[in-house]
Amino acid sequence: MCGIAGIIGSDGQAMLKSRLERMTGVLAHRGPDGEGHWYSDDQRVALGHRRLAVIDLSEAAAQPMHLLDRFTITLNGEIYNYPELRDKLEKKGFHFRTASDTEVLLAMYAAYGEACLSHLDGMFAFAIYDRAEKRLFCARDRFGEKPFFYCLPEAGALMFASEVKALFAAGQPFRENMRLVFYYLAYGVVENPFDKSETFFEGVFSLPPAHCLSFDSNGILSVKPWWRLECHQPDPDITPEAAASRIRELLTLSVKRRLRADVPVGSSLSGGIDSSAIVSVIDAHLGKGSERQSSFSARFDDPARDEGRYISLLTKKLGIKSYDTWVNVDCFTRDLDKMVWYQEEPMGGPSPVAQWEVMKLAASQKVTVLLDGQGADEVFAGYLHYFRPFLTECYRRDKRQYREEKKEFLIHHPDVFQPGMKFLLEAEIPGLLRSFGRIRRRLTTPDYLRDLHPDFAKTYGELLPPFASFHTLNETLHYATTVYGLGKLLKLADRNAMAFAREVRLPFLFHELVEYVFTLPASFKLHQGWSKWILRRATEEILPPEICWRPDKLGYEPPSEKWLASPQVRDMISDACRGLEGMHILKKPDARKDWHYWNLYIFLTVFKNQIHAIQ
Repeated sequence: MCGIAGIIGSDGQAMLKSRLERMTGVLAHRGPDGEGHWYSDDQRVALGHRRLAVIDLSEAAAQPMHLLDRFTITLNGEIYNYPELRDKLEKKGFHFRTASDTEVLLAMYAAYGEACLSHLDGMFAFAIYDRAEKRLFCARDRFGEKPFFYCLPEAGALMFASEVKALFAAGQPFRENMRLVFYYLAYGVVENPFDKSETFFEGVFSLPPAHCLSFDSNGILSVKPWWRLECHQPDPDITPEAAASRIRELLTLSVKRRLRADVPVGSSLSGGIDSSAIVSVIDAHLGKGSERQSSFSARFDDPARDEGRYISLLTKKLGIKSYDTWVNVDCFTRDLDKMVWYQEEPMGGPSPVAQWEVMKLAASQKVTVLLDGQGADEVFAGYLHYFRPFLTECYRRDKRQYREEKKEFLIHHPDVFQPGMKFLLEAEIPGLLRSFGRIRRRLTTPDYLRDLHPDFAKTYGELLPPFASFHTLNETLHYATTVYGLGKLLKLADRNAMAFAREVRLPFLFHELVEYVFTLPASFKLHQGWSKWILRRATEEILPPEICWRPDKLGYEPPSEKWLASPQVRDMISDACRGLEGMHILKKPDARKDWHYWNLYIFLTVFKNQIHAIQ
């Protein structure tokens, strides 16, 4: 895991050097183990790197790295299947001078060009400059685990970096994108699902997940997708036993690959099925005679939110070393300014503080890499709101199955929602309620606009709601995995980990595993009131039944309501509302129970001050 930066322009090497060094300086937290810079002979291209040494700790593996006196790379991330790829390349005649995955990736590009991307199992954002073609090629991993931001400061010029603040350090003007600010205030979204390249900053773009970018000598920019997750028709002949077996096989392979490192590796353990499954697979892989893994967990004083019982149950069963950090409102208010600076964009609430504290704890124990269960909820249907499209699908396809699934759902989750007349009407006439909602918005002022300043609401109030709904479970999961849902969580994880120079690896986002799960019927994911049913089946032999078949789901969810009631947070909300009124965003101060307002204000003020300090 590292920080990357680069510039293509015509400023001359002295100016490029000054700007690039400012960029990598701002990214120092992402890579404290080394810093590297490279400048092309024509003084037009500059690539920079901040290194967090994880694979091949020698100086020979430092970046930017070169090959064949033609290609130069700066890479952020890991290529987990690099040993297998290296073997193939050696058979093709390639020779390697390091044991790093970076050199393997560079050789893959030399051998296959852009087609190399389909061979990669990894999380990555990288840039390769081809001196022969005078062309920059960049790419981002399938799900967007690693960030990549870019801007076009002038004709024929491009700058890119792992974080937006590095672009500001190089001279990109700081301007808020008020359209995304409106989306955030009105709907609580932190990305624009209609345009994954849009950010909270004017003139700054995000390379979407599973996309690549090229920038040629004529200054022509091209961005295109290189991978798509297909939403297949389910395999009607697959059995639960066969599916569970295949999932165990792919998850085990994924975990084994993600344990490859030359530094200490541990786990982030919440007590839920996802992280517990990963910890258990690691334990089985390491064997009882090996050095035990370490796990890191967030704990809460509120018994309704704390998962200590499940964490202790698993760690004692496996005999692994467990570290806990107790998270409270003081942690949140104490570190909020720092978190905003690292996150760069609104966090959407207080939940990321738990992950922040876990990364801080791992850093204190000098564990560099953590495996985490993120991604399983979107792929295997872990959230209870997924039952709505699932029951809709059942109702429209098989009324008998609908009655059976509804009965079990209400037994397990009686307080989530009742599939009553409104639900049945929408199932019978898809889109009816959405059409009614559009008519209502025309005739009345929506609740989300009533507190906004009239000028602000008038300018952006006609924007379409940034949501989509589907009447099948797999379509809903596909949207959450590839369009809106998973991406915001990956961004939070990357920034929280990199704030402490930690690396987070996500076994459930192994693309072969994800692709396989999307061939399974919806009833394998939600079944008789159980979420993630097939994952439970796949891991029930290695998990305690109290964890594998627990019906509730918490994760790192703090007691937000209690935090909200604390005097220090109430004061922050009041200050935020007054500040937003002064910016002509809010109509009047209103200390309502809404995280968006104060979080956004902190983003717009504290972080802006930080950017000015950088410049």
